[in-house]
Amino acid sequence: MNREEVFEKALRSYSAYYDINRETPEAPFQAEAAFHSHSDAYFLVKSATLGEAESHEYVFFASSENLDASLLADLDHAAWEKGISRVKPHANHRNTDVTLIVIADSVTEEAGKLARALKHYKSYRMSLQGFSHYHLIVVDLSSGKTFCNRQGRSLRKIFNKL
Repeated sequence: MNREEVFEKALRSYSAYYDINRETPEAPFQAEAAFHSHSDAYFLVKSATLGEAESHEYVFFASSENLDASLLADLDHAAWEKGISRVKPHANHRNTDVTLIVIADSVTEEAGKLARALKHYKSYRMSLQGFSHYHLIVVDLSSGKTFCNRQGRSLRKIFNKL
């Protein structure tokens, strides 16, 4: 499969639960996806609310012919900053996760090492108003390898199937 086919397949796999934005994604990304969840817990009637929780996830898709460490660092910084800027912490906010998916024809060895090392985490008011994790996966189509950070390991299973 070529890069465009893998990119389209990845977007289709996210389209079931995420809102996909292909028309106006923020630069330098080719597409974005957003997921929002709100859950309530109540006792017998809705007016007797026990608790509420909101979860959000923002996924940024990038496609590159040759991915090197400097380009990956730029994409990493842009994804984290754009994702965190959308967080609105409050009492019912549980988490807002940011995910970066990079699909490349070839990945340099330095970029592969950097992908494993990149990590971000932020808590809001000592986690009383939630937290944010950063998930990253880089797919190298020339070798068939995937590189991910610790939080992105669950993505590896999905992309190995693609």
